[in-house]
Amino acid sequence: MKLAISGTYSSGKTLTSYALSHYIGIERTRARTMRELLPFAVPGKTLEQCNGAELIQLIVRRHVERVTHESHLVNGFVSDGSSLQEWLYGAVRVIVGINPNDSVHLSDVETVEKTPEMLFFEQVMDQLGVAIKEHVKNTYDAFVHLPNELELAKDGHRPVNERFRRLADEGIAKAIDELGIPRHVIGGTLVQRLNGIVDTFDFTPVMDVHTAIEKAQQEYKAVDMTIETDRAWAVGSAV
Repeated sequence: MKLAISGTYSSGKTLTSYALSHYIGIERTRARTMRELLPFAVPGKTLEQCNGAELIQLIVRRHVERVTHESHLVNGFVSDGSSLQEWLYGAVRVIVGINPNDSVHLSDVETVEKTPEMLFFEQVMDQLGVAIKEHVKNTYDAFVHLPNELELAKDGHRPVNERFRRLADEGIAKAIDELGIPRHVIGGTLVQRLNGIVDTFDFTPVMDVHTAIEKAQQEYKAVDMTIETDRAWAVGSAV
C-alpha cells in the first residue's frame, strides 16, 4: 500500500503520518519542508520574500525529494503529503498572488492582476501540473485527506491566509478525484484519525495507538522550526 496523507497547512499531515507509520509498521516518506529547504535554496529569505522563480525552485526540489525517497520503498509507504500540495501551493498563487497576504483585501471572486510575469508563472504551473499529476497517478494507491478543522498556525513563516488554504484544499481534493485515486476524508482527534484510517484500510496495528502518538510527538519535536533568517549560518557551515 502506497498511502498519502493529504491536506493543506495546519491540517495535521505530518504528525498523523508519523504516528500512522508507527501504528501500522509501514515506513514513512517525506520531503523536506519549505522551511527546511529555504536556508540552502534561497539563503537569507523567508517564504514570504520569495519571488515566482524561487518558488518554482522550491516546488521542484520538494518534488524531486519525494520521488527519490518513494522510489526506494517498493513495498509500500505512508507519505507525509504529496507533490500535489506543492504544485497547488504554486498554482493558487495565480489567483491570490506570489505573496497571498498582499491580496487579502480581494473578495472571493477577485484575482490578482495577470501581469506578463504572472501569465508566465501560470504557464509554468500548468506544465508542472502535467508532470506531477502523472507521477501521483502512477505512484499512490489511495489518499487520506485531512479536513481543515484545525486553526491555521500563525508562525511568522508562511504567507498563508484562510482563503489561500481553502483554495489549496479544494484544488488538492479535485486533482485527486480527477486522477481517479480513492480519497478518504478522515478527521477528528489524532486518535480518531488513526483508528479511522486503520478501519478504512483494514490495517493491523503493531502497537498501542497512544504509544505510536508518543513516538510521533518525539520525532516531531526534532524538526527544526526556527525561522529561516535565524538559520542562515547553516548555509556557510554546509558548503
